[in-house]
Amino acid sequence: MDIGTAAFWLALGQIIIADLLLAGDNAVVIALAVRSLPAEQQKKAIIFGTVAAVVMRVALTIVAAQLLTFPYLKLIGAVLLLYVAVGLLLPDDHDEESLPGAKGLNGSMASAIRTILIADLVMSLDNVIAVAAASRGDNTLLILGLLISIPLVVYGSTLLLKVIERYPLIIWAGAALLGYVAGDIAVHDPAIESWVAQQAAALGISVANLGRIVGLAGALFVLGLSKVMLNRRKVAAL
Repeated sequence: MDIGTAAFWLALGQIIIADLLLAGDNAVVIALAVRSLPAEQQKKAIIFGTVAAVVMRVALTIVAAQLLTFPYLKLIGAVLLLYVAVGLLLPDDHDEESLPGAKGLNGSMASAIRTILIADLVMSLDNVIAVAAASRGDNTLLILGLLISIPLVVYGSTLLLKVIERYPLIIWAGAALLGYVAGDIAVHDPAIESWVAQQAAALGISVANLGRIVGLAGALFVLGLSKVMLNRRKVAAL
C-alpha cells in the first residue's frame, strides 16, 4: 500500500485505534507486574515488556485469522489470565530478592516481563483480528501502527504505576479487570460457541450480555480466591 495514498493513512488510523483500545488493559497489567521491582528496574521492565509484547503481537496478527479458529485456545487463554490476575495480588514469597543489589533481582524482572507477555497474549486475541483486517496484509503498515502505540503504553503504564503507589487498592481493581476479561474471552471460544448461544437464548439474553455476566463472575473469582489465599498465608505465617 502506497504511503502517499489516503487508504494508507486511513488503515494506519484504524490500526492505532485498535491498539489504543487494548493499551488501557496493557497499562494495567504492566503497572501491576512491575510494581514490586525497585525503581531503577521498573522503567526497564516497562520498556522491555512493552516492546516484547508488541513483537509478539505482530507475529500473532500475521497468523491471526488461522490461529483464532483453533478450538479451546480462548478457554486456555482465559485460564492463564485468571492465573496471572490472582498471581498479581499475591506478594512474592521472596520479596527480599526484589531489593536493590539482591541476587534474585534479574529473576524478578524476568518474572514481571513473563507476566506481561502472558497477559498481553491472551488479551490481544480478539484485538489482532481488527488489526489484521485494517492492515490488509501489509506488514509494514502493521508494524508501523504497533510501533506508534509503544510510547502510549509505556507512558500509560508509568503514570498508572505512580497512581498505584498512592492508592494501592487499584491493584485489586486491576486484577478484577483481568478476571473480567478472562471470563468474557472464554465465552467466545469457537469450541463452545453453539452451547453458549443456546444458554444465552435460554436465559433470554444476548451472547454479549452473557459474556459480561461471566466476566463479572471471573472478576469475583479472582478477588475471592486471592483473598482466601492471602488469609491462608497469614495463618501459616503465625
